[in-house]
Amino acid sequence: MDNNVVVSDEKQYIILKFDSEQYGIDISYIDNIVRLTPITRVPHTQPYFLGIINLRGEVIPVMSMRGKFELPFKENTNASRILIIKYEGAKIGILVDEVKEVVTLADEEIEKVSAENQEARTYLTGVGKYNEILVSILNIPALITDIENE
Repeated sequence: MDNNVVVSDEKQYIILKFDSEQYGIDISYIDNIVRLTPITRVPHTQPYFLGIINLRGEVIPVMSMRGKFELPFKENTNASRILIIKYEGAKIGILVDEVKEVVTLADEEIEKVSAENQEARTYLTGVGKYNEILVSILNIPALITDIENE
């Protein structure tokens, strides 16, 4: 075996689009991607929490990524999707503008977020480059933990 061979860790990411911004989520967190379905409002919740959906008999809370990241409101379109995220046995739906594609990025293609930008560092693990486009990699554990603590 050649000891000079460097094996890079590659992961697959689902690329989401919000306006001109692109975000990536490690595919291992994705349980399902569903078309928009009626969302039942729940009173007295955070503004970004849209409500709950019934997905094949399972009740799943749904939040707006636009709302969580304080992006301007935008009407849902045919491209809008709800990503069902699974983390530590729990599931949450996140409403996104569009799911673009699945890409594979090696660890060395992702730059860590600088320590100065505390808020970005909380929700992002790094920034990857794919086909000359920058993709912000979402920190799903931090995002879910933050939601549960509010």
